[in-house]
Amino acid sequence: MKVSVLRIGHRLVRDDRVTTHAALVARAFGADRIYMTGIDQSVSNTVAGVTKRWGGKFEVNVIQDWKNLAETWKKEGGRVAHLTMYGINIDNAVEMLRKESKVLVIIGAEKVPREAYDLADYNIAVGNQPHSEIAALAIFLDRMFSGKQLKKELAGGRLKIVPAERGKQVREAK
Repeated sequence: MKVSVLRIGHRLVRDDRVTTHAALVARAFGADRIYMTGIDQSVSNTVAGVTKRWGGKFEVNVIQDWKNLAETWKKEGGRVAHLTMYGINIDNAVEMLRKESKVLVIIGAEKVPREAYDLADYNIAVGNQPHSEIAALAIFLDRMFSGKQLKKELAGGRLKIVPAERGKQVREAK
């Protein structure tokens, strides 16, 4: 199953760190790419550097028209899931989405346009209280992959963490 993330919106300067974290969570929790609107090249460069050091394949695609991406995604047979606090409960949606081959997950940076709710095949509530889109994305991806993504070895990186109860142990990859 391929899962990609679409982050709609970016408030310049204010959101650089949050947008970077959204991309890093998408990468670490099993997504294959993130599409973003309104970012500068520094966010993309940061994530590319992390991928180079720590391994795996992950892409950052800067796009202009999120709506066109979502519509094309659906025309090509993919499903669109929008993470919100107003949708169906995540536990009711994940089982259906696991059967799909291609899922695009929409998260917002600011108020999500009404069109996102209408375009989504699934509006998924990760809780019914205000919360972070990054937390919602982490929970969603963890449920989608049943936690298996956390044990996955990512090939090609220079660095690997050695699990240890105390302290930080990082080694150069062979």
